[in-house]
Amino acid sequence: MLTEKQQKTLLKLARESIESYFSGKEIDYSKEKKEFSKKQGVFVTLHKENELRGCIGFPYPFLPLAEAIFQAARAAAFDDPRFYPVGKEELKEIQIEISVLSIPEEIKCKKEKIIDEIKIGEDGLIVQSQGNSGLLLPQVAVEWKWSSLEFLENCCEKAGLVKDSWKNSSCKIFKFQAQVFSE
Repeated sequence: MLTEKQQKTLLKLARESIESYFSGKEIDYSKEKKEFSKKQGVFVTLHKENELRGCIGFPYPFLPLAEAIFQAARAAAFDDPRFYPVGKEELKEIQIEISVLSIPEEIKCKKEKIIDEIKIGEDGLIVQSQGNSGLLLPQVAVEWKWSSLEFLENCCEKAGLVKDSWKNSSCKIFKFQAQVFSE
């Protein structure tokens, strides 16, 4: 678990990552690279006026946390295909949220029991089938007041699958937890 001080440091890094894009100046975050060198999955979510403005991340721990946050913040601001890039003038209206993920673990049980394995408010989901993948963070089910079934169905749809694809033997379902903090 990250301390409150560490959370503030990572939120500052995410904001500086976006700001430095506009200035074209490199930022020195070597101190953060040392402190947050453990590889972890992470998502950076941007909100503007309580509406989603961008969300990009890395579900698996391929990068050290500081580097993952730096890259995910920039990608959420400028590369999320669902939104136009964040403008310099709107940056002051953007709130940053970071979700640091545990390693996703496949839910291995009979398909009809999967719903019982999903804890709303604790678990995020990844659905993989037919070369498609969809991910929903734990806070999404809470925000939308979804049941475990609705959460699973919406994750299937995010993957570009029909909502009951989770019942297919070829469909893999993973769950993970996240420490979520924001500005």
